[in-house]
Amino acid sequence: MSSQLQALAAALKSRPLKQLAAARAGRSVLTAAGWSADLSRHFLDESAEAALLAHGKATGLDDAAARLFNADIVNPSEGRPALHWALRAQAPLSGEAETVRQSVLPALEFAAKVQSGEVQCIAGTPYRTVLHIGIGGSDFGPRLIADAFADRATPGIDLRFCANVDPWDLDRALNGIDPATTLVVGVSKSFGTEETLYNLGRARSWMEAELGEAAGNQFALVTANPAKAKDWLAGGDAYLFDMPLSVGGRFSLWSAASLACMIYLQDGTFQSILEGASMMDDHVRNTPLESNMAMRLALLDFWNTSIVGQKMRVQLAYANRLRMLPTYLQQLEMESNGKSVGPDGKPVPYATAPALWGGEGSVGQHSYHQWLHQGSQDVPCEFILAPDLGRDAEGIIALTSHALAQAEVLANGRSLDEVKREEPDLADAVAQQKVHAGGRASTFMYHKDFGPEAFGSLVSLFEHRTYFAGHLWGLNPFDQWGVERGKTMAGRLKGAIQGNSAAEDPVTAALLRELG
Repeated sequence: MSSQLQALAAALKSRPLKQLAAARAGRSVLTAAGWSADLSRHFLDESAEAALLAHGKATGLDDAAARLFNADIVNPSEGRPALHWALRAQAPLSGEAETVRQSVLPALEFAAKVQSGEVQCIAGTPYRTVLHIGIGGSDFGPRLIADAFADRATPGIDLRFCANVDPWDLDRALNGIDPATTLVVGVSKSFGTEETLYNLGRARSWMEAELGEAAGNQFALVTANPAKAKDWLAGGDAYLFDMPLSVGGRFSLWSAASLACMIYLQDGTFQSILEGASMMDDHVRNTPLESNMAMRLALLDFWNTSIVGQKMRVQLAYANRLRMLPTYLQQLEMESNGKSVGPDGKPVPYATAPALWGGEGSVGQHSYHQWLHQGSQDVPCEFILAPDLGRDAEGIIALTSHALAQAEVLANGRSLDEVKREEPDLADAVAQQKVHAGGRASTFMYHKDFGPEAFGSLVSLFEHRTYFAGHLWGLNPFDQWGVERGKTMAGRLKGAIQGNSAAEDPVTAALLRELG
């Protein structure tokens, strides 16, 4: 099948993208949970699309969806199901999935009590600051939510974040806040993450200097390892919340890992995010491959990366609320599928997950869009247009026109004849520099009523897309062995930095001499 797809891709690459897109215009739009995705501007035609769908069927995408939602083992490295979807289920489930669904409820209840003042500081006053400490999947998701809906913040509550082991990150987060009115939320699934434990330890010292041994009462710890958390507390008290083992860190946005956001955002906001995500789950679970947005986007990733040979995808969020989405997706997609060996220990026969980067439109137009339009590499882009339509009409019109224009110019380019016709007085050397090659593929996604529900359905869509893409590549999206090696090496090198041992690698040893 892959040789057939490669032959089709080679033939299509010689055809103008503008021509291919015109033939597919209006006929390549998928819809799900209020979202639309137009796939017209890709190097595909009817034959290639049919072959790609056949490949999806042959590799068992439908079965992959059934196994995910049936709570089958889809994470063979740990012998577990992947039950992140259960966290946002809107009706009771069964077995372990129901346990996971209920695990988020205590956090929601606790958040409501903090907001109402029923849960207070040890001095008997309301909390004024929530300090979230976590890293990776315990940071990107909550940070994305908080930034997206800061206008829905609970009055009187400030939210701070700390992730980095660089001491300045915590120093900056603590600047200007009062330990007596601060709740520290620490999130670590294993409760063994070095950066998080370091920052929690410093935060505890900061608290104890003001509050003494009672400081532990103003900590809320979210973990799948409560025994380690209790050891860390050394007999002190704290609020403990569960992060289920069957929910991966980068899929945990829906869980108690977002406790700080539940407190920070007005009541009902987080619940609406969960409801929107559940709507997308229903679409993915019940929709045939041909119309299943998550499966089709995963197939498109497979086509562009493994068949066409593209090494990147640029995510362009034309919505200020989604300005942090590319950063969030980098971890979701690149940590999940940035691998080249399958669970059976054998190299996979395809190029896998592309490098993903991007930013906020139209801000990026004044930065890297020059490279996108006229650079020596053509890279697929993905536009997400999701403005607040109730806001100033002039700005919304400008934002929409810029998104549409960028996608059109990337695809259609600008020929030398067009340049000379539109600007006849230009010198030839300048005219040549104004040529746009075009032929840059893109997907255009949009939502006409963006809010918490649409946010939830979008993130859910990308989770499912990532899972299905991993399936197509023969990977396990729920482990991250490459990350573990770096942690091990960092532990070994601490001794060398402190002068207690020597670095084995000559370059590292030379760098240590310079740093010393």
